Amino acid sequence: MKPLVTSLKAKMLLLSIIPLILVTVAITLISLNQARLLSEQEIKTFEENLLASKRQELQHYVGLAMTSIAHVVGQAGPADKAAEAEVKRILHSLTYGDDGYFFVYDAKGVNLVHPIQSELVGKNLIDLQDTNGDYVIRNLLKVAQEGGGFHRYIWRKPSKGDFEDKLSYVIQIPKLNWMMGTGLYIDDIAKEVAITRLKVTHNIRNTFLTVVAILAATVVIIALLALGLNVHTSQLADARLREVAHRYVQFQVSQRRNFARELHDGINQLMVSVKFRLELASDKLPPGEVKARAELERGSEVLNQAIQEVRRISHDLRPIQLDDLGLEPAIKGMVEEFSERTGITSQLRLELPQQRLPDDIEITLYRIGQEALMNIDRHAQAANVSFRIWQEENLIWIEIRDDGQGFDVSNNTGEGIGLLNMRERSELLSGQFSVRTKLGGGTRIRAGFSLI
Repeated sequence: MKPLVTSLKAKMLLLSIIPLILVTVAITLISLNQARLLSEQEIKTFEENLLASKRQELQHYVGLAMTSIAHVVGQAGPADKAAEAEVKRILHSLTYGDDGYFFVYDAKGVNLVHPIQSELVGKNLIDLQDTNGDYVIRNLLKVAQEGGGFHRYIWRKPSKGDFEDKLSYVIQIPKLNWMMGTGLYIDDIAKEVAITRLKVTHNIRNTFLTVVAILAATVVIIALLALGLNVHTSQLADARLREVAHRYVQFQVSQRRNFARELHDGINQLMVSVKFRLELASDKLPPGEVKARAELERGSEVLNQAIQEVRRISHDLRPIQLDDLGLEPAIKGMVEEFSERTGITSQLRLELPQQRLPDDIEITLYRIGQEALMNIDRHAQAANVSFRIWQEENLIWIEIRDDGQGFDVSNNTGEGIGLLNMRERSELLSGQFSVRTKLGGGTRIRAGFSLI
């Protein structure tokens, strides 16, 4: 007999551990994947903000340079060599920081000013390519001729002597038919992004290790509880088994509440922030960027669907009303919504104790009521529903009645999924559950739970 009992307990242990492991692993993998996706989006936004700051800084520098030469250019006549020489002198003397300078090219690509690499002055660099095959001067001239703008390429960094990523802003000097601009090296942005990505990866890894440690500790606790059951009598073993099941429900309730909060207050808020950023980016696009705006709008629409899905999952895991308002307002809201949606007249009677019920009993009462109303809506064809919760001595009872078509219990080969779910929820808390029905006579569902 002992080997049979041991085998049964081992199976029960596996049945309790495996779903916990699978659910925890699934939730962890989903959460980590979402965290990675959201972190990449945040890193891209962070990088774009840094680049925007660089662009603004470059425009400011070019504006100052234009102010410095405006009086000379304004007084220059056609082919005024003296004015051209003065402009070259002024721009040659304007430097900032270790690597900041201004460069000038004529329309043919001949360098006219380059304070750092004086060997380039006078050379035609129209066919110069960087390590990525980009025709640097040719593309800079094109940007300037189109009204000015930014161009990104590879160029030698004076302070390091190595070739680094550079962002330049160029404009046209129409009176001289020159292209003038300046640039900033953005290798520091790549370093900042790399550091941020490393921190995010480190945090995600720590989160994963923490979850693994919690899961391992949970498995160990359950295993120890199972081993302890083997040294007690069968009656005590049954009582302890019910206690473990009860704790398992409480653990699930706590886990679901915490995860639902994390989804609603954490991931959901991040997704809303990303959605706002997409909308802001769409608003800042030039009028001609129709395709880019359409892509941003489609992305925003998909993100909005994801936000709604996260909210639905959060509500399914743990109804927020239970935590924020309590059982009575949550039940009232559910019954009122049921009546408005179905047109079925509902009578609600709640006689709850003054002190708040335990979390596992509250969520079980809520879910049983929710499942019962769903079954009535789908199958009962009822006109009236009575919903009641009351306390009787040390028991809390829930009862849902309807005047629908009912069903023949003797001809039922098995309970439906809804009734089975309600019965299983009740049994997990060692509660009482009963169904009374007959054809044409409506249905009554009742469940009771001990408060001791």
